[in-house]
Amino acid sequence: MLDNIETIANYLVSDGKGILAADESNATITKRFVAIGVDSTYESRRDYREMLFRTSNAMKNYISGVILYDETIRQKAADGRMLTDYITEAGALIGIKVDIGAKSLANFANETITEGLDNLRERLKEYHAIGARFAKWRAVIAINDKDLPSYSALRQNAQALARYAALCQENGIVPIVEPEILMDSPPATHNIARCYDVTTATLHAVFEELFVARVKFEAMVLKPNMVIDGMNNRIASAQQVAANTISCLKNVVPASVAGIAFLSGGQSEIEATEHLDIMNRQVDLPWKLSFSYGRALQAPALKAWAGRKENVALAQQAFEKRARMNFLAAQGKWSLHEETSQ
Repeated sequence: MLDNIETIANYLVSDGKGILAADESNATITKRFVAIGVDSTYESRRDYREMLFRTSNAMKNYISGVILYDETIRQKAADGRMLTDYITEAGALIGIKVDIGAKSLANFANETITEGLDNLRERLKEYHAIGARFAKWRAVIAINDKDLPSYSALRQNAQALARYAALCQENGIVPIVEPEILMDSPPATHNIARCYDVTTATLHAVFEELFVARVKFEAMVLKPNMVIDGMNNRIASAQQVAANTISCLKNVVPASVAGIAFLSGGQSEIEATEHLDIMNRQVDLPWKLSFSYGRALQAPALKAWAGRKENVALAQQAFEKRARMNFLAAQGKWSLHEETSQ
């Protein structure tokens, strides 16, 4: 019985299942639609997401929750039912993106602060009333080879994450805490050692502020980046990425945190799956390691769909495959043979 936030947090990372991040803003999903030649309209966004949520095998067997955008949590399917009905009927939980995006941080060039704390308590009450049981807030952390991020950017974003998390728990909602180091942050040439240092500093700041805000670690899910080199300097092996990520997390993240659901952070679909699999082959991990992927779950389905009704079945097969591959990876049971034999 999912009757408290601790139980909900554990459910989100249980049994190899992961979270589908379907919370793209209208601006973001428009860019993805443009790339496949589809107009972004209220109806096309509905049809695309309905296609994902009605992929019954994937939703029932591999997905524990779905993060939605405000438009989607209120949206009806083509048959007049709420889109959220398809999520809950599959046994997955409804989540909601509650930040309003990263804005320029005053006095700090090339850095941002995520906004959305105004009226958040009231919005959370409404979202809980319409079915949301977890939420997401993303802090965006710029990185370069030398002087980014600044201490101030880390501290201000950590404070915002903590205030958000406390408000969520106050309202019976599990917070997904997402401090993302941007792997494509210009010039995107940082090495894995630099990413390790910045990720460590970021998580230190975040957990200090969470502690000060009295956030219950056992009733939250951390959504971090993996420790990896920049997109324009991709040298580290999969084993190095996994080893550095585990080392960083063990040094910083309290064992009482309910679970860790990684973001894919610009990795290819197979990279994100392989790294997750290697980490889950480790022993004596204090938390469940799962996934909360957006593009890394959806990209093959989006390409297969291309906005055409006749492609829905093919697109659903692509989505189900990616969900299953990550389900296996979250248990340390994925293999390249399994990937290519599908």
